[in-house]
Formats: sequence, structure tokens, C-alpha cells
Amino acid sequence: MSNISTLAKKFATRVRFERIKRKFSQEKLAELAGIGRSTLTQIEAQTSSPTLDIVEKIASALGFEPYELLIFKNLEI
Repeated sequence: MSNISTLAKKFATRVRFERIKRKFSQEKLAELAGIGRSTLTQIEAQTSSPTLDIVEKIASALGFEPYELLIFKNLEI
């Protein structure tokens, strides 16, 4: 059973969606964000909740403000 929050799950789904939309590999997005690929893998796999620092880095790498990645219109988890 996972201890990850619904918000973290939705964030993970949104990050994966935006990454794939941009045709980035996990390695590429992690590099752009300045985080480890394993960190991104855990977030997308919904086995780890990101810190606010990580949320900010991922958002910046994807061209978003952090709050924009927390808007989930028409996003299914």
C-alpha cells in the first residue's frame, strides 16, 4: 500500500504527461531539472513524493511555474 498523497499522484501523472508531450526521456528531464534520474523515476512511478524544491526544478525544466503543474483539468490518475 502506498503512502503517497493523491496530490503527489496527480503531480506525477502531470509530469509524465508533460514530459512525454515534449518527447523528453526521463534522463533528459532529470538533467534539465538538475535532479537524479532515479528521483524522477520514483516520482513518476508514484513511489516517492517530491519536495517543493524538486517540484520547482521540474516545473522550470518543463517551462511552467510550480503552481501550473498542480492544475489537473481533465487529467486522470
